[in-house]
Amino acid sequence: MKPAPLPPDAFEVGRGNPLAPGAVPTPGGVDFSVFSRHATGMILCLYRHGSDAAPAQEIRLDPVRNRTGDIWHCRVPGIGPGALYLWRAEGPFRPKEGLRFNPNRVLIDPYAKALADGDWDLAAARAYLPDSPDADLSFATERNDAGMPKCVVIDDAFDWRGDTPLNYPLKDCVIYETHVRGLSRGPGARVEHPGSYRGVVETIPYFKRLGVTSLEFLPVQEFDAREPFRRNPLSGRALSNYWGYSTLAFFAPKASYAHVDGVVGRDAKNAEAPADRAGAPGAADGAPHDLHVREFKTMVRELHAAGIEVILDVVFNHSAEGNELGPTLSFRGLDNSIYYMLESDRRRYKNYSGCGNTLNCNHPVTRTLIQECLRYWVVQMHVDGFRFDLGSILGRDASGELLENPPVIESIAEDPLLRDTKIIAEAWDAGGAYQVGAFPGGRWAEWNDRYRDDVRRFWRGDPHGAIHLATRITGSSDLYLRDGRKPFHSINFVTAHDGFTLNDLVTYSTKHNEANGEGNGDGSNANISMNFGVEGPDAPLETLELRNRQVKNFLATLLLSTGTPMLLGGDEFRRSQGGNNNAYCQDNETSWYDWSLVETHADILRFASELVRFRLRHPAFRRHEFFTGEDSDSNDMPDITWFDERGATPDWAALDRRIAARIDGSRTELSSSADDADFFLMFNASDESAAFTVPRHPRGRAWRLVMDTALPSPSDFVSEGEAPLKYQTSYALAPRSMVVLLAGD
Repeated sequence: MKPAPLPPDAFEVGRGNPLAPGAVPTPGGVDFSVFSRHATGMILCLYRHGSDAAPAQEIRLDPVRNRTGDIWHCRVPGIGPGALYLWRAEGPFRPKEGLRFNPNRVLIDPYAKALADGDWDLAAARAYLPDSPDADLSFATERNDAGMPKCVVIDDAFDWRGDTPLNYPLKDCVIYETHVRGLSRGPGARVEHPGSYRGVVETIPYFKRLGVTSLEFLPVQEFDAREPFRRNPLSGRALSNYWGYSTLAFFAPKASYAHVDGVVGRDAKNAEAPADRAGAPGAADGAPHDLHVREFKTMVRELHAAGIEVILDVVFNHSAEGNELGPTLSFRGLDNSIYYMLESDRRRYKNYSGCGNTLNCNHPVTRTLIQECLRYWVVQMHVDGFRFDLGSILGRDASGELLENPPVIESIAEDPLLRDTKIIAEAWDAGGAYQVGAFPGGRWAEWNDRYRDDVRRFWRGDPHGAIHLATRITGSSDLYLRDGRKPFHSINFVTAHDGFTLNDLVTYSTKHNEANGEGNGDGSNANISMNFGVEGPDAPLETLELRNRQVKNFLATLLLSTGTPMLLGGDEFRRSQGGNNNAYCQDNETSWYDWSLVETHADILRFASELVRFRLRHPAFRRHEFFTGEDSDSNDMPDITWFDERGATPDWAALDRRIAARIDGSRTELSSSADDADFFLMFNASDESAAFTVPRHPRGRAWRLVMDTALPSPSDFVSEGEAPLKYQTSYALAPRSMVVLLAGD
């Protein structure tokens, strides 16, 4: 690798452009700018290599010429894309007042578009002496350049070949939540570039086969996967930050997900390493510093070419700097009291994230950073949407109170550049806020955990679950109708990265997180799962068959519900985490996809693929409006009609584990350009078989069987129904099964 360009020995620092945040190449040089209100001095550090222990040059900014308001800025001639840099900020170190400047700590630019991959040691970035009685009140005097990731000057030019974000309507989406690395790192992946952006591209034929429209990636904004963790007490191997919910640089794609010289970056080499290799140098030394940016863009471009959207899980609720005892990496050293929510004792941090600190999202400076970051990922990286981790934090003011009209939430919803971009909130936080159905901002969609829990309870066979199932599968109007939102604003899911996989939901009654090193105390105890009498995978044949049926019940319910379905990656071939419901630190076979299961559970994969295609063919399951129960087109058939198993109008107070619904597929009811078929859905979550009465079709059409989860593959799903049912007035449902009938021309 060629050394990064440096300015000539003698040069004049230009004034720069305060309106261009971060590092922006210009003809003949680079404009740098950074925010700090309370700093008394700012120093730009330039490096030749990512591992340098000292800068090759330092440029002290003139506070008169190179400062406009709170923005420090300059133009450095003679350098360009590929240049490496960090900042140092001078100012008062008075933690009790919320000020934590330390010129011995080099700092990441909050607007950095890339970090150079390398052998990071962020623990060395602590701004205090860790062995002092009041650690966060002490001042560290040694420089930490060697262990800090260096910011990279990036040229955003890229051959997009005419690509733009796809921006499918939410109602027409099937979202697939996955992890860039874990997707193609595991056994049987059959890709040339496992665990990387390129590995995702090589997996496109599989996604085309499955039929999903959108990939939702766990965090790809740069994080330190090797931040200090425990060891696996069962194996003695190092654990790591696998999920990535600890952001270092919000504009920068993760460098170690780029594929270099036959291996992915340093994280791949060191994850779950034996004790004697846990600190081995990274594998990405010598790679071009913008490789990961180009590879990320290539991944997006190729996914779009295949008709697949990209949604990013973003973490604007906290940063990797942790609490008052954490490392000083960026925000803390630039202007701690602006970027973070502080307690009345201003040396302490409010912690609504559960991760030690909380970003002050509604301060104008932080709000602007968030909005410009989202714009960058949409305009320059072409992503189609965002899922906001612990989104309720975006609604808190500096004191931690929830605002009625939070500025940052409104700004995101109303941003003209983001108008077609999907915005999805995890509408709660670790501080007790819970806003599912009430997230402010108008057009926000939400992860609907009420859907998850009610569907799980119904299929577990909990008493009186049918009434709640009816509400959830019709779009959760109790949550979204009152504020003018639509059914598709409900992101329906049964499983997600945080919790059991679908296989484990029907295999384990309790979590098994011993490998996380927290004494099995981490992860939720409220799993609403069922093992059907045997804990774990080894069970009698009849138990295994029942579990398989339950998997199909969950998949069918999810993909045929009104709303936007989100499928956890690997559920379609029964991926297991061995009962671990909090695999955040397991960068190993626990979390990686075992692609041999595609063959082992080919019946489930076929069933899921048929369901996805069936949903996307039939607008009756992708409604734009909520059901009304009325017959608006006077065809003797309301948009939805509910029945008990005897074919009568249900007594909702007495309804238990069985329910049925008839859906009118007429174009008027669907607000569609063409008529769809009509459908009759039957649900039996009891342990006994049940003969359901099938009502006569009002227009004399014959009912045909589409799906019966109790039948063996391939009879369990007959895409459009092969022949009319022999008996048109009744259908026998096996215990714990779901059936779909179709009537069409």
